[in-house]
Amino acid sequence: MEPVRIVTGTAVPLDRSDVDTDQIIPSDWLKQVERTGFEKGLFSEWRDDRDFVLNQEQYAGATILVAGPNFGTGSSREHAVWAIQQYGFRAVISPRFGDIFRNNSTKNGLVPVVVAPEVGEQLLRAIEADPALEITIDVERRTLEAPAIGLVVDFPLDASVQHRFLEGLDDIGITLRQADDITTYETSRPAWFPTTADA
Repeated sequence: MEPVRIVTGTAVPLDRSDVDTDQIIPSDWLKQVERTGFEKGLFSEWRDDRDFVLNQEQYAGATILVAGPNFGTGSSREHAVWAIQQYGFRAVISPRFGDIFRNNSTKNGLVPVVVAPEVGEQLLRAIEADPALEITIDVERRTLEAPAIGLVVDFPLDASVQHRFLEGLDDIGITLRQADDITTYETSRPAWFPTTADA
């Protein structure tokens, strides 16, 4: 996973609450064997409506998704995070995230930014009024800024999650940081312990 320090860009205002993972990426898309191409399935049922926000030209190229409360609820599927990232989003802003979705996001490098409901509402309205509104999310300082509307707020981020983002560490990367200790243990463990057969 690549380090994430600052995310700056325009945003898409997804003015819907209680968006679950099946709406983010419908189950038909979970049959794929490879971990690519999920951007085509992002909100695919809603995208059939030509007026859906992702179909509106003024939001093309946005790197931040601003959603209503309770984003990413429902079943656990990393595919939802992959679809959002592969579409081009690097962060999602919402007053509340589903716990599993938030956890999957942090392990895959998608920044989940929790804001107060009134801040979420302010951002939705501001982006609708000005699709070119620039937002900056600073992971190191844990701040969200939209200078054009005078918005500067802190957002919560656990120190361990912040460390993941800043260092670009997924679960495997965290484990590999202990590679020397693991090797030392493996070379000094009693010979009678079970082992896996060499291929």
